[in-house]
Amino acid sequence: MRIILKSALAASLIAGAVSAQPVLAQASGTVVEGIAVANLDAVVANSNAFKTAETQRQTTYKAQIDQASQRRDAITAQLKPLVDKFNADSQAASPNQASLQQQAATIQGIQESAQEELQRILQPVAMSRAYVTEQVEDKLDQAVKSAMAKKKVSLLLSPQAVVAVNAAAYNLNQDILTELNTLIPSAQLVPPAGWEPRQVREARAQQAAAAGQAAPAAGTSTQPQGR
Repeated sequence: MRIILKSALAASLIAGAVSAQPVLAQASGTVVEGIAVANLDAVVANSNAFKTAETQRQTTYKAQIDQASQRRDAITAQLKPLVDKFNADSQAASPNQASLQQQAATIQGIQESAQEELQRILQPVAMSRAYVTEQVEDKLDQAVKSAMAKKKVSLLLSPQAVVAVNAAAYNLNQDILTELNTLIPSAQLVPPAGWEPRQVREARAQQAAAAGQAAPAAGTSTQPQGR
């Protein structure tokens, strides 16, 4: 057993502050009337509003990003001697398995705590990205319908639903992107106080609905009658 220390511990959390946008395929060739393919995630990520927000976020949330980067480096430095010792001990002729298990548990505990800490530090950054994404997605349906109408498309497929296709010939990405950029040229970067992502709001609503259904059921339970 060997533990490899990656200096990019939780780097995905920090690197997420500069997320790369998927490349859009360009439309070309002859398109069979009524059919098109579109990668809506790529359209959102390549929209002007989303890309501008990604750039602005580096300045607005610089303090959180820098703090997370500094903590990542400090945690990596803290873990390195522990990992080096673990790897050295594991290479012994007769390694002490109990000691190795204890060392591994210590390292894992530090890594898990570090990930939670970095997530807390970067939560404002993640909330900002979720807020911007939701604003763009709220205009996506209208952009899709407009692009489909202009191109006379009646069936729009996702890339995952197609086994093989001349993607460039049937691609509607750029048309949707053009409509989306018109509908929402920019987005608000900082969410208002108390804002929650759509998934959280929907989950909360489902819990409330379930609780509301359970309450009447409990109230209508039959009570035993006395003589």
